[in-house]
Amino acid sequence: MYVAVKGGEQAIANAHRWMADRRRGDRDQGELRVDQVRDQLGLAVDRVMAEASLHDPELAALALKQASGDLTEAVFLLRAYRTTLPRLADSVSLKTANMRVERRISATFKDVPGGQVLGPTYDYTHRLLDFMLLADGEKPAPEKAEAALEACPQILDALDAEGLIEQENDDGAEPCDITRDPPDFPVDRATRLQMLARGDEGYLLALGYSTQRGYGRNHPFAGEIRQGAVEVEIEVEGFDGPLCIGEIVLSECQMINQFGGSREKAPQFTRGYGLAFGRNERKTMAMALVDRALRAEELGEPIQGPAQQAEFVLAHADSVEASGFVSHLKLPHYVDFQSELDLLRRLRREHTARSETGRGENAGSKTPSADKRESFDPQRSQESPA
Repeated sequence: MYVAVKGGEQAIANAHRWMADRRRGDRDQGELRVDQVRDQLGLAVDRVMAEASLHDPELAALALKQASGDLTEAVFLLRAYRTTLPRLADSVSLKTANMRVERRISATFKDVPGGQVLGPTYDYTHRLLDFMLLADGEKPAPEKAEAALEACPQILDALDAEGLIEQENDDGAEPCDITRDPPDFPVDRATRLQMLARGDEGYLLALGYSTQRGYGRNHPFAGEIRQGAVEVEIEVEGFDGPLCIGEIVLSECQMINQFGGSREKAPQFTRGYGLAFGRNERKTMAMALVDRALRAEELGEPIQGPAQQAEFVLAHADSVEASGFVSHLKLPHYVDFQSELDLLRRLRREHTARSETGRGENAGSKTPSADKRESFDPQRSQESPA
């Protein structure tokens, strides 16, 4: 039970001012600008956009600055702002096959149409601190390629053409919008993917890792991971086709998993899928692992690990909900605790009373002395009376 708290208004105002001063830092240094956060802390900005389900790099950078770099708080701020926005139109399905690729790799085929494109990545760094970053000065910009990249068709299309991997078919059903209608378990795969897309990255990473340690039958291959810009299109009445209204940067991952089959159906590889705003490669990989794990019941596999239990996974994936519920423990619970305290004191009084009564009864009962006890003598008992 929560109770109203009187007073404390001035203390709260002082706490807010102190927090703002702490966020500002040393006033002898220039204040961190939002555009600096957006351009130089881009991966943090992308994570905030993904978990807040709002693609706006500038507002995500503002939320990060306001939250002093606390990603969960920044997600909360941006998602709260999202609820104030009107919905003007629905976009058509994104064509990630037409992505303007800046990074595209495959762990299943060495030579792929369009080639392996490493792009910007930390994969091959030595994970040593670069103390040059402590010094002032600018590093020279890298040279840009003169020729544009070749077209990069989706790698899994080749397996699809041979029938070696399950096909993804659109059933035409209107997908649930979890931002307007709370999901009701069990949910379909489209709803699951929405919930995973805005789930906490660390949580998904831990679940994805669990599938690789034996908690779920899931042996994946990274079929294709790609990052780049994709056009967003909407349909407008009076126009023959959809109109492009801009581009957004996305990360996409398609995992190839162990095959299944039956007497009626030839064996095929199965899929796991991940998609997220920005450059969120690690999250999309974890998302694809968890997506595949959650298909265990659909594919007739035994449910052996937490990552395969849909309601457990999805009900705890949202960082805003999780943070809110844990943080609510800081609110006043005076009445609840007082009732527990009164109950504990009463139980202790009863326990003490029972203990004292037991000691009194033991002290009052007399044990016969040794000289008055009759001992049993087998020889005497066998004697006949005189």
